[in-house]
Amino acid sequence: MKSVVATSASDDAAPRVHPRTALFGADETAPALPVCDHYAGVEVRMRKSLEMQGQLGPVFDVTLDAEDGAPVGGELDHIALINELINSPQNLHGRVGARLQAVDHPAFEAMADLLVQGAGQRVAYIMLPKPRGLADLERGVAAIDDAARRHGITRAIPVHALVETHGALREVQALAAHPRIESLSFGLMDFVSEHRGAIPQSGMSVKGQFEHPLVVRAKLEIAAACHGWGKTPSHCVVTEFKHRAALEDAATKACRQLGYTRMWSIHPDQILTIVEAFAPTVAEVDHAIEILLAAQVAQWAPIRHRHAGTDTLHDRASYRYFWHVLERAHRTSVSGGDQLPAEIRKAFFS
Repeated sequence: MKSVVATSASDDAAPRVHPRTALFGADETAPALPVCDHYAGVEVRMRKSLEMQGQLGPVFDVTLDAEDGAPVGGELDHIALINELINSPQNLHGRVGARLQAVDHPAFEAMADLLVQGAGQRVAYIMLPKPRGLADLERGVAAIDDAARRHGITRAIPVHALVETHGALREVQALAAHPRIESLSFGLMDFVSEHRGAIPQSGMSVKGQFEHPLVVRAKLEIAAACHGWGKTPSHCVVTEFKHRAALEDAATKACRQLGYTRMWSIHPDQILTIVEAFAPTVAEVDHAIEILLAAQVAQWAPIRHRHAGTDTLHDRASYRYFWHVLERAHRTSVSGGDQLPAEIRKAFFS
């Protein structure tokens, strides 16, 4: 441990206040969601995804897909399968959600009703695709809540939504502000298609989506809106699912440059790469532990901390940042490979 000097009197024997209690108030509302959201719509892949989640732990969510995954005309049968899987013993961690059709789809209300009736107590969240703005989101939430009332579901089921239309992007602040929204995702493919050829096909690629100004603008507006309203921004897919280096680069840019705290996976091979890219480095975790332990000893007063040969002042603003580093390390710790020392895990996360 590097040298630590507190600028105010500290007492090692004083009661240690947990960082959450010391640093955050009622305004800390952002949900601590897993950093990877894995989509599966075919039965064999849905079952495999639940099996992987059971092995790796809740470092990724599983979203069972009834939009692209449901056969035309078989939407309700697909919801019945999703209900079976959500309620199955394979759902060990309670981190399985479902994506419905868009609110203007003929089967939407029946799908929402059947999903809430069969899995309303256990579904982690319901994803609403293709809202054209706040009105569509409110329509979707109303259908979910009406179904919950009819079927005696007392919990408020978390809602996620995809920003993939011009209207949704125009109203992204209102979407993020909605009290039932937990996360907003960027729908790259549909967003590019909405531009009627004005964005070239390269804008959907793993490289082009970080270069085309209209695509980058959309990503930044979604991330900013989510952070402004305490919600989780979820980055779009990388379709080149066999190109691990490209996926790692994209996930790193999404996390480190664009402010996303979650990302979609569309193939099992993508899950661990995304989790690893969103995890803090060992050096970042060690630094955060040093700062927070010193701050705790100082009763969360400002401290002077020597790091890499330089004295730096830290106070509650930087303490909050370092606490988020530790929380992200905890959320990205795969079963059997925890990033955090046992004593830190016990002190802060048991």
